[in-house]
Formats: sequence, C-alpha cells, structure tokens
Amino acid sequence: MPERGSSVPEPGSPPPERGARTPVPGRDPGLQPERTRLAWRRTTLSGAVAAVLAAKTALQRDASAVSVLAGSLTCVLWLGLLFLAHRRITTVAASPRPAALGPRHATALALCTVAMAGCGAVLIIG
Repeated sequence: MPERGSSVPEPGSPPPERGARTPVPGRDPGLQPERTRLAWRRTTLSGAVAAVLAAKTALQRDASAVSVLAGSLTCVLWLGLLFLAHRRITTVAASPRPAALGPRHATALALCTVAMAGCGAVLIIG
C-alpha cells in the first residue's frame, strides 16, 4: 500500500494528468508534541546529571569557597533550567498549535546552559 501523500497512484485509479501534482494532506502533528516533551525532559535530565556531578566535584575536593560556590551556582542554574523547561512543556501541551519559543525564553535557556558550562569549567580547572 503506498504511503500517504506519495506520488504512486492507487490501483484502479485514473492516471494523473501530465504535470499535475498529487494533493499533499494537511499537517498532521501526530506525535510531535510528545517528542517535544520528551526532548525537554532529556534536557532537564542532562542538566540534573551536570548539577549532581558539579556538587560531587565541589564537595570531593578540599571544599574551597570557589568550588562550593560554583557547585551551588550550577544547582541553582539547573533549577532555572528546570523551571523554564517545565513552562515550555506546559505551553506545548496546552494547545494544538503552541506559540513559538520566545526570544526571552530562548535567551534565558541559552544563558543557563552557558553558565552551567562555565561553572563546570571552574570546577575542573580550579
């Protein structure tokens, strides 16, 4: 059986006119919201792993003030990432056509990610 929207005609149907396009069905979101939710969950999970490793690294060493501060900041940044991701998940789940990710939201997520990476670098180097 041909796939939906393919150019192969059904058996017994008249041949398409020369140069005619087969109609493309309307957008079917299908499992896209579910995939988006799972992607955000994976992102928060990877942030949680980074926060736990940062806290472990900060407490394993001689516990200098800089390492404790970097580990604590990583945990706080992870909580910010978790909050922003949860907001996005609820926005996507609330409507069949959610609004695009806003620039402030995207900037905040990018800053959390970059700051977590910076804290990790401080923990590894210092």
